[in-house]
Amino acid sequence: MDPQVFLAAVVIILVAAIGTWGAVKIAKIMGHSRVTGDPDTAAHLQALDQEVGTLRREMIETQERLDFAERLLAQGPETRRMEPPTARDAAGNRP
Repeated sequence: MDPQVFLAAVVIILVAAIGTWGAVKIAKIMGHSRVTGDPDTAAHLQALDQEVGTLRREMIETQERLDFAERLLAQGPETRRMEPPTARDAAGNRP
């Protein structure tokens, strides 16, 4: 496996794990806040919900960047090569 693709896969897995962890944390807090009804818990839950939303947006952006990188890697190396400079080009006499 190409190291760049492997690294990209690891990044996606980590971001997904963090998002899942945040969602589980929110679910636990929501279940706990229903029992207690504490206003501080509701504010904390709202803050966590905003953080999970931010993480989701960042994960989407990371996935888009990974897709772009994969497309670039799939294109392969450039087949055209530039011609070496000539003595005329080195002297600054370009056509």
